[in-house]
Amino acid sequence: MLGTDIAIDLGTSTVKIYLDGKGVILKEPAVVAYNVETEEVVAIGSEAYAMVGRTSDRIDVVQPLCNGVISDFDLAQYLISHYMKQISGSKVFMPRVVVSVPCLITEVEKRAVVNAISSAGVRKICLIEEPVAAAMGAGVKIDEPHGTLIVDIGGGTTDIAVISLSGIVESTSIKIAGDQFDEAIVKYIRRKHNVLIGERTAEELKMQIGCVFPRPEEQTVEIKGRCLMTGLPRVFSVSSSEMIEAFEEVSTRILEAIHGVLERTPPELVADISTNGICMTGGGSLVWGFDKLIESHTGIETHVADDAISCVAYGTGKSLDDVDSMQDGTINLSRRKQMN
Repeated sequence: MLGTDIAIDLGTSTVKIYLDGKGVILKEPAVVAYNVETEEVVAIGSEAYAMVGRTSDRIDVVQPLCNGVISDFDLAQYLISHYMKQISGSKVFMPRVVVSVPCLITEVEKRAVVNAISSAGVRKICLIEEPVAAAMGAGVKIDEPHGTLIVDIGGGTTDIAVISLSGIVESTSIKIAGDQFDEAIVKYIRRKHNVLIGERTAEELKMQIGCVFPRPEEQTVEIKGRCLMTGLPRVFSVSSSEMIEAFEEVSTRILEAIHGVLERTPPELVADISTNGICMTGGGSLVWGFDKLIESHTGIETHVADDAISCVAYGTGKSLDDVDSMQDGTINLSRRKQMN
């Protein structure tokens, strides 16, 4: 195990670890439950996620990463160390690590990621922009002189980037993504049905009938919540057309961001994109009809990558081939290739 290189997709919702030669070997919720009185960690990952919305005042369930960056350093450090130990077992494990980060991350946020992972005991840490990793994971040949537009909708951020010659030509990163879809459902159900539902229920609703474009056939599902008028449990039905209404503001923000990137992109690359199409990755891209919505607004063919959820993890794993020439603690894969 000594010297094995690993890649980490440090997502807001999920942590994925890719081991060189073995692929993605760990995929766990980026959630920690701890006792607020003793500050002792009670559960982590799937076990902590099962506690969401079901804890007493003594237990708090939090995501140490918010909007793609570390929001609680101590818990993020604990989370990373726990998963690193989990994949290494009792063996000595001093790997070189490549971590994916949002494309507009600040120096302070970048340093927090490096410091949190350093504590787990590694030889070298390199960073890679999530859109570049997503493109590599989706099978896009990023080193060619052709423009490709990547829309990576994760849990906390949506990264949109035009990639050519292994570098990002134009990009943006907005804090509107999968978590905001869940919040939009909670707000909509409260406003429309006067019922309060939890985050877990909202996420399940998003996965079952969530859509941003009309489905061929209307779908409905029954859900349970607490009536705000009586305070008692209530069972009611929600339709897929209501989901379009609930998601309207969030999906419009993402469309505006895509439009903004296209407006700033050189015309030659826009011509390439109109030919090559738009590639969508990340869990948020799996909301039904998102590719159709983007295609209808831009007029550009749009497709969702195979295994969209794991594209960033696989792309970060592919970048391990260049780890020898990457500099410690910096985002430099695309920079290095542009200089060559």
